[in-house]
Amino acid sequence: MENKETAPTKAQELKVFLFMTVVLAPILAVATVGGYGFIVWMYQLLSGRPPGA
Repeated sequence: MENKETAPTKAQELKVFLFMTVVLAPILAVATVGGYGFIVWMYQLLSGRPPGA
């Protein structure tokens, strides 16, 4: 039983690269910034500290 794996083609690599740069990176960036903002907001809500105080 041989496990033969084929190497990805240039077209496949280009599709994956474009997906990562056009779709995945912006989604991760928005999720990261939004998550950080949510954490700061919840901290301020629970600690009673208004922004800039």
